[in-house]
Formats: sequence, structure tokens, C-alpha cells
Amino acid sequence: MMHNIDMAEDALAVRPVMSPRAALIDGYSFEITGKDTAGLQDVSKLLAPATCVSIAFIPNENHDARLAAAATVKELGFHPVPHISARRLGSAAELDRLLALFVSVANVDRLFIVAGDPDVPVGPYEDSLAIIRSGLLSKHGIRKVGIAGYPEGHPKIRDGVLFEVLQEKHALLTAAGLEYDITTQFSFDAEPVIEWIGRLRQSGITAPIRIGVPGPASVKTLLRFATICGVGASTKVMAKYGLSIRKLLNTAGPDALVAEFIRRLDPSKHGSVCLHFYPFGGVGKTAEWIRDFLASHISK
Repeated sequence: MMHNIDMAEDALAVRPVMSPRAALIDGYSFEITGKDTAGLQDVSKLLAPATCVSIAFIPNENHDARLAAAATVKELGFHPVPHISARRLGSAAELDRLLALFVSVANVDRLFIVAGDPDVPVGPYEDSLAIIRSGLLSKHGIRKVGIAGYPEGHPKIRDGVLFEVLQEKHALLTAAGLEYDITTQFSFDAEPVIEWIGRLRQSGITAPIRIGVPGPASVKTLLRFATICGVGASTKVMAKYGLSIRKLLNTAGPDALVAEFIRRLDPSKHGSVCLHFYPFGGVGKTAEWIRDFLASHISK
């Protein structure tokens, strides 16, 4: 994985005035891997200046690729938000060096921290809480931290535990004086996401939330990622989103899903919420969709 604090404010001054319906997408963030940097360069002018661009921590890329991606993101005028996968770090020294390099190479001041996929950690960090407790974030001047949210649950963690851990992260980050936001796993269904946000707000967690949204991609690709990530993709949900097994080669975009979020989210109830795009169909297609959506919603 696959986040807004003052991240949106950085870009607001240079964006057109948005209608209330477009407020959800203003301040959006974007996710790439190291191999996507060329594609990002090609479409950089389509994205708003100071957009937060997350850099996924995937197993087939090394630290050099992550550092190069962060440097490219910074050079393009965006905010690099490298992911740190706790269970893939071999030692505290490795984390210390990596943070120092991100700061020196790309002036990074924000990170997204997850436990990671390995069942057994390769080093001392069991989860993102362990990294937060280490004190290394503050040591290297990290001011903002992104953490994960799972509105539809996690395939390996009970819902009750997920909520307890989220509250513990809130307490630790607040005590450490670190700002944070929450980025959700992508979804095809607005209902569980909106219900989950409501529960968070009722519990006293007011941190900004970035709703994970899949960018336009083939139906086959979207369903493949949904299966890998444990995202609900029932026939009913697929039909609501506009997916059909009979049209696997067709491209589906997030139009219906985003429209439902715009219609149903209430800032007075749900707080600060915007979108985080997972470009499964490619950086270019997602950037073009964002441009076209914003253009059609300005001053409407």
C-alpha cells in the first residue's frame, strides 16, 4: 500500500476555487512505485503542485530505487511520502540509515508506516507501532506520519484489534508531537468506508483521512488487486461500482464511487477527508482522470 494534514494546504494557494462537490478531491494524494517515476515525469504537469506522492515499499525494489523515486518526486515539485515496511527492515541501524538518506536525498519530512506483509519480521520491528516507539522519526526531523486504515477489515487481523491498534497509534503519535493522517485501503464500496469514518470520529479520532480509491484500470486488473488485498468484491458491490465479469477487458474508473462519496460525506460529521489514488491502470490514466474530474467540477 499502499494520507492529509497540512498536505492539502501546501497546494491550495495555487489551485482554482473548487465547488463544494469537488472539495473531497482537492488535496488528493497519489501512489507510485520506483518503476513508475518515468510515468510520473510524463504527466507531472497534470498534477497539482505540492501533491503528496507516496512511494510504496514493495519487495522487488531496493532502497536505492526508493531513494531515487523520492528524489524524482521532490524534483518535480511534489512532496515525497516514502513508505516504510516495518517487518522488512533487518535492524535499527538499517532504519536509521534509510531515514537519514531520505532526508538528505529528498528533504523528506513525512512518511507512511505499515507493518508489511511478511508473517515473520526479518528484524526487530514487529509492526508500525515499534517504529513509532523507536524515537528515530523525531531524530531525523520527520514531522508527519501516515498510518493505515482498513474499513473493510484486514485478512490477518480481527476488527477489534485493528481499532485498538489505531487508537494506540493515535496516543503515541500525539504524545510524540507528531502530526498524522490515516490512509485507507482501496475499496469499491462507499458504504463500509463512510460507516468506518463515522466510528472513528465518534471515538474521538479527528485526524485527516485519505480514502483509498483505485484509478481507472481494466476490470480484470481491479479484481486481481482486490483479491490480493482482501477487498470486498461481491457481485452486488461490483455492479454498484460498474464492474462486470463479462466485461473483464473493459476499463472502469472511480466516477460512481467518488460521486457517492461527494454526495454522502458531511464535513461537519466526518471531518477532514480527501482521496488517495492507487493507479493500478498506470500513472498516466489516473492523472488524466483526476485532471478531467477537477475540470468538470470547478465552480459548479
